[in-house]
Amino acid sequence: MRARFPISISLVLGIVAAGCSSSGAVANLAPVTQGTANAYHGPKIRSVNWSQFGFIPSGDRFNPHERILSSRKAHRLHKQWSYFTGCSGSFCGGSAAAVVNGTVYVGSYDGNVYALNAATGAKLWSFLTGGIVYSTPAVANGVVYAGSDDRNVYALNAATGAKLWSYTTGYDVTSSPAVVGGVVYVGSEDGKVYALKAATGAKVWSYATRLVVDSSPAVANGTVYFGSDDGNVYAIKAATGTKLWAYTTQNEVYSSPAVANGVVYVGSEDSNLYALNAATGAKLWSYTTGDLVNSSPAVADGVVYVGSIDDKVYAFNATTGTKLWNYTTGNIVLSSPALADHVAYVGSEDGNVYALNAATGAKLWSYTTGNQVFSSPTVVNGVVYVGSGDGNLYAFGL
Repeated sequence: MRARFPISISLVLGIVAAGCSSSGAVANLAPVTQGTANAYHGPKIRSVNWSQFGFIPSGDRFNPHERILSSRKAHRLHKQWSYFTGCSGSFCGGSAAAVVNGTVYVGSYDGNVYALNAATGAKLWSFLTGGIVYSTPAVANGVVYAGSDDRNVYALNAATGAKLWSYTTGYDVTSSPAVVGGVVYVGSEDGKVYALKAATGAKVWSYATRLVVDSSPAVANGTVYFGSDDGNVYAIKAATGTKLWAYTTQNEVYSSPAVANGVVYVGSEDSNLYALNAATGAKLWSYTTGDLVNSSPAVADGVVYVGSIDDKVYAFNATTGTKLWNYTTGNIVLSSPALADHVAYVGSEDGNVYALNAATGAKLWSYTTGNQVFSSPTVVNGVVYVGSGDGNLYAFGL
């Protein structure tokens, strides 16, 4: 997203049961069931894909299949590789990463979308757009989708980086796409959310809010959820673009929603985290933090996690909103948490990426990069991928 702070970009940066396979989120696995990490008894896991910003289109940022980086092992994490993605002037960094079939896809402030070998960090290809790429790529059916500050949404061949199509919106595209059922849903700073045919880029519909849409859509049960700079959280019918409901907060909504168990969780610059009924938009609960909530929530095992500009990472009971714990970092937390195997991973403007015990908030591990960590971690196949303001994408493993 285009931020109030030069580092809040990462916050741009659903699922119906079928959305997992259609979006390419998981490979060689049974379908994902929300909130069942402890109960998963599927086939032997060979490869898991984190295919878009929210892991799956509902945006819960929870990988229930991770079995390598447990809370008992996270303290052993170390850097495996780093890749310098580039800068825009003195402003360095990149989007959150998508990891699919052994390849990392990431946007960069130098205007490129990069494809890197997930094991080694070696560059496989890059595609140069006409602007900064804050948007986290989404990968589905061999195609990479990403927005750029040149006003375009791009579709690229995942194997070669060749451009398949582009669609020009009315202004910069910082929002990260969600791909469900052959349709790409993405916001634009022209104030609209677009639904585009994934195969051709043809517009299916667009919905206009009153101000900028940097929030990244979450899609669940045939509904598209997103926030707007006009202070509203919207629910739009995915097939037609018809508004179902809007909930008005007291300030801009840059946070990207997470949808789980019939509830929409989203932050606002009025300093609150909200839990809204996904069908009606009615407020179930809210919690007021010490400052703006631009971080996008993660939801796992009945707990919702989010960062705040008050320097803290919070954990709440997802049903009641009761605070379970908070962890204080050394600076503001714009990074969106990622959950895997009872560990919460998150970055801070203090330059660190943290691994926290998901149950207690106790610090298990941290790593100091060369600059603020505004990117949101991606945790898959025993590796944590996260970008830093020093311009590097890092890969941490055991």
